[in-house]
Amino acid sequence: MKTYSAKPSDIEKKWVIIDANGIVLGRLATLVAMRLRGKHKASFTPHMDMGDNVIVINADKVQMTGRKRTDKKYYWHTGYPGGIKHRTAEQILEGKHPERVVLKAVERMLPGGPLSRKQMSNLRVYAGEAHPHEGQSPEVIDVAAMNPKNTRSA
Repeated sequence: MKTYSAKPSDIEKKWVIIDANGIVLGRLATLVAMRLRGKHKASFTPHMDMGDNVIVINADKVQMTGRKRTDKKYYWHTGYPGGIKHRTAEQILEGKHPERVVLKAVERMLPGGPLSRKQMSNLRVYAGEAHPHEGQSPEVIDVAAMNPKNTRSA
C-alpha cells in the first residue's frame, strides 16, 4: 500500500469562524494551529498548505489561567545595545492591538519555516465582533461546547 500524498488540485479549503470570548488562550491557539495546518483532515500532507482559513473574533476577550495575565511577558529587542523590552499580556490585551496575543500564541504553536509563514497568512484575528469576511460564509466552530475546560469566567 502506498502512502497518500495530496496534490494541490486535491486541496479544499473552508472558511471557519471562532469566537474567542471567554476561551482559554492556549486551548484556542492549539485548535487554531491544528486547523491552519490541516491536521484535522484525513488527507493531511505535512509539506502542503491544506489547512482552512480561520477567522478569530473577540480576541480582546480571551482568558488566561493562573496569573499569566499579569506575569506573562512578551519580549522584543530594538536592535540597539541594552535594547531588550517587554510588555505583560495584560498591557497588550488592554492596549491598541489586543489581537497580537492570539497571533503570537498560534504562531508559536506552528513549526518554524516558510510553510508555517504561509499558513499564518490564512489566519485573520479581530479584536471585536465585526469582520469583513461575511461573503465567504464561514462555518461557525463552538470551542466552548467542545470541552468544559476550554472556557473560564473573567
